[in-house]
Amino acid sequence: MPEYMLLIYNEPEGLSPAEAQAEMPKWMAYTEALRAAGALVADNALEAAGTATTLRVRGGGRMLTDGPFAETKEALAGYYVIDVADLDAALGWAERIPSATRGSVEVRRVRVFSGADANEPAAAQEARA
Repeated sequence: MPEYMLLIYNEPEGLSPAEAQAEMPKWMAYTEALRAAGALVADNALEAAGTATTLRVRGGGRMLTDGPFAETKEALAGYYVIDVADLDAALGWAERIPSATRGSVEVRRVRVFSGADANEPAAAQEARA
């Protein structure tokens, strides 16, 4: 089955510590539901966007910037990698993420490279399979 990454975006300020603590059981239940369904591949939360370091290589030199690259209304807060049948199934799981009602979830299929067909899109690889 294909893997999908669910990228979770929330407002950088996020929830208060008390609100985050109160929401934690929802996250634990969601993660356990993925695990019980055999769909969970990987998951993690990320530190606050302000702790990020953005790297660019320009003219052979490394440029570092503290914080995220762009000022945005929402910042990447964490992710899940899931193994499900198709995009509809991935969207179903994404819809259940506790913060989806106040942030957003970007759903992307994980592209798997395998030798000679590494430059071929995954859809074309599947069509041949």
